[in-house]
Amino acid sequence: MPLINKKQESAVNEFNQYVKPVSLWADAWKRLRRNKMAVLGMWIVGIYIFITFGASFLPFYSYTDQELFHANLPPSFKPAGVVALAKLAEREKEVSAAVLLTGRSDLKMDLTRIQNELEQLTREIDEPKHQRVYIFGTDSLGRDMLARTIYGGQISILIGLIGTITAGFIGIVLGSMGGYFGGWFDNLVGRFVDFMYSMPYMLIVIIIMAMIETNNPTTKVFVLFIAIAMISWLTISRVVRGQVISLKNSEFVEAARSMGASSGRIIFRHLLPNTLGVIIVYSTLSFPSFIMNESFLSFLGLGVSAPMASWGTLVSDGVQSLQLYPWRLLVPGLAMTIFLFAMNFLGDGLRDALDPQSKNRN
Repeated sequence: MPLINKKQESAVNEFNQYVKPVSLWADAWKRLRRNKMAVLGMWIVGIYIFITFGASFLPFYSYTDQELFHANLPPSFKPAGVVALAKLAEREKEVSAAVLLTGRSDLKMDLTRIQNELEQLTREIDEPKHQRVYIFGTDSLGRDMLARTIYGGQISILIGLIGTITAGFIGIVLGSMGGYFGGWFDNLVGRFVDFMYSMPYMLIVIIIMAMIETNNPTTKVFVLFIAIAMISWLTISRVVRGQVISLKNSEFVEAARSMGASSGRIIFRHLLPNTLGVIIVYSTLSFPSFIMNESFLSFLGLGVSAPMASWGTLVSDGVQSLQLYPWRLLVPGLAMTIFLFAMNFLGDGLRDALDPQSKNRN
């Protein structure tokens, strides 16, 4: 039998064969790559983040530029001036026919206005602003729907990211401390969580947003971040508390106590790293819920305000003009739906990859 040094001894199986050690994270990554939908979701999320947060460096139009001649243009690969000219010409024919039939003075005024706009647009047709191409159409103020959707994604994704981080921090700290110390502190945190669970979640957020009256869009977005995050830590605190209770009497914790480790070191250096998989999975799955909550509040008019936009405000504006201009709803709606599906696929894949029991299935 060949000699085996101490470094190799820990990596030798019962048949004295050398086995390359594999860490938990390397094993999880290997199993995650087998899940094609999770990998696809990860790529989609990465592309979204790259495009939305790198939009200022990419060749997109400004989301605030307005051109009334380009108002409510349908998706097209033609120059905006050509599309707007054809739209005005069609409108002129309709109004002219209505004037011949009714002879109404208000329609005559509309016809004169449309003819003046046609003349002006014909003169300006070669200007750079009329050479723009809106592949996803425009809104009621002539702003590019593609740019509005991309920059709106910045707000929505940031709300999901900051909400997840804030709620995770509060829930992890309180849940781990309550599970480890127990006693009156655990009872206090547990009763507070029960009380908050009995309250209607969205109603509390709506009341907070309604109480904060501000015309500053940045301040309103910041308040929205805090309002959503401050109420969203309840579930993760219970999850972490249960994990800590199941681990606090383990051998490695007893060994750390016998070596004189403080309670804080045991919690943050020994217990929480062993619950990291559950925390990552829960955070990934809760990320879409923050975006949905922001969209719901923005739909009610309590979220992001102009000139800033989010997917929720864009969907809200699109619903009001669905019958006449369906692309104003479909573009942000599809963008948000694809991102949420990708996040859910990624979360499911991470749950399977970080679950030790899944080793038996793969």
